[in-house]
Amino acid sequence: MTDATFSPADGSQTLVILKPDAVSRGLAGKILDRYLTKGLTLAALELRHVDQQLAAAHYAEHEGRPYYPTLIQFITSGPVVVMVLQGERAIDIVRLLNGSTDAGLAAPGTIRGDFSIFYQRNVVHASDSPATATREIGLWFPQL
Repeated sequence: MTDATFSPADGSQTLVILKPDAVSRGLAGKILDRYLTKGLTLAALELRHVDQQLAAAHYAEHEGRPYYPTLIQFITSGPVVVMVLQGERAIDIVRLLNGSTDAGLAAPGTIRGDFSIFYQRNVVHASDSPATATREIGLWFPQL
């Protein structure tokens, strides 16, 4: 697969956010290293402060759910590292490396299993499907 063939639509690109807890705890380098060591490559990387508008757009599918306000509050509480990772089956690989979204149940050896025990403060976000990756990459990195 050449760089020109990477696309969120086929699962070979995914958006990953290292959440405020990962950044404040100094885990960004360790987490990024796991993705790169696995063989994924970076298409984009940026340190950002998330505003309310971007947070609301990113979490739009959760609006109206009881936990929605805490999602918005947390993602806007400090800087995040947001990136687009690419490689064959990037979405599947990243989700496997990340582990269960319920960090308290995530297997040891996964990013969440090793670095978090809290459900919503689970250090990373990753796109869960090609459609989600396409939408999220468009929100965070419209120039791609």
